[in-house]
Parts: sequence; C-alpha cells; structure tokens
Amino acid sequence: MARVFSYICHRIYKNRIMKKIGIVVVIAFTLISCTQTKIGYVDLEEVVKEYKGTKDAEKAMNEKSVGIKGQLDQLATEYQTKVTDYYAKVKTMSTKVRQQTEDALRQQQEVLNQRQQQAQAEVQKDGQERMEEINENIIDFVSDYAKANGFTYILGTSEQTKTVLYGDSKSDLTDVILENLNDAYKKENKTEGIEEKTENK
Repeated sequence: MARVFSYICHRIYKNRIMKKIGIVVVIAFTLISCTQTKIGYVDLEEVVKEYKGTKDAEKAMNEKSVGIKGQLDQLATEYQTKVTDYYAKVKTMSTKVRQQTEDALRQQQEVLNQRQQQAQAEVQKDGQERMEEINENIIDFVSDYAKANGFTYILGTSEQTKTVLYGDSKSDLTDVILENLNDAYKKENKTEGIEEKTENK
C-alpha cells in the first residue's frame, strides 16, 4: 500500500499544483515586465520529494499500511483455516450442515473482500489528505518567503512540466526554499512535541 501513497503524491502534485503554477507563469510573463520585478523559481518536484513533512507522511503511511496489512492477513488466515477444515470434513457432513458451512464461508469471504476494499479506500483518502496539506504548507511558505524577501513572483517548475524553460541559476531558489522550509518544519514539530509533554505532565 506504500505505492498507493506515492501514486497519490504524483497525481495531486501534477494535477493541482502544476495547473496553478502554469497559470501564474503565463500571467507573470505577459502582464509584468521582468525588468521591473524580482522573480525566482523553484523545482517543486524536488521540494515535495525532499521536504521533511513529505518524508514523515510517507513513514506514517507505511506504518499504517503495515498495521492494516497485518489485520487483513489475520482475517485471511482465519478464513483459510475454516476453508481447510471444511474440505477435511465435508464428506462426513450432512446436507444441512454442509449448506450452512458453505453459506458461512461465503459471508466471511464477502466480509474479507469488503474489508480489503475499505482498507484501500482508507489509505488512499488518508494519503490524499496528507498530500493536500503538504502542498498547502509549501505554497504558504513560498508565499511568505516571497513577501519577506521582496519577490514579485516565485515560479514553480519540474523536469516533467518544464514550466520554466530557462532561468539563471542565481534565480533558482530550490535549495534555499527547501532548507528554510525544513528548518521551519523541524521547529514547528519540536514546539508541538514540547507542548504535548507539558500537557501530559
């Protein structure tokens, strides 16, 4: 199920973020003169990938997937044990008992299938919500960084979209944005950890 999270990340990143960035690029270069503005650009794919919040989310999703898989494996084992027991005793069963046992096994199989579908939907929903929160955090941080450092625009690009076809390396803010973003994330989570310990006392 860990692959599900990566798939969700890719879809959300490509479908939502890059559409917004594409619109910003068009507006930036058609309405504003570059000589009158301070513009930088960021490799969003790299930022999302190396963001500490993304890595923590992946870790949490993996742990959740392992837990759900353990539950499903247990249900599957219980079902398989009953199936094996049924085939071992079927020849000695009366018609009524055999029918009741088969009905019970069908119901248990349906429950198992439903639980598997629910688990997949749960992981997908959780992964999508986490990724949307990550994207919002990154966009908000870049916006605050731009305002604090006098940027009129900070554009987003990636190897896949190539939104920025050319940019001077001095205008590439990927590393500095990523460094400051991770620092802010660490400070925020450290503060939250201290608050939780204080509340527990």
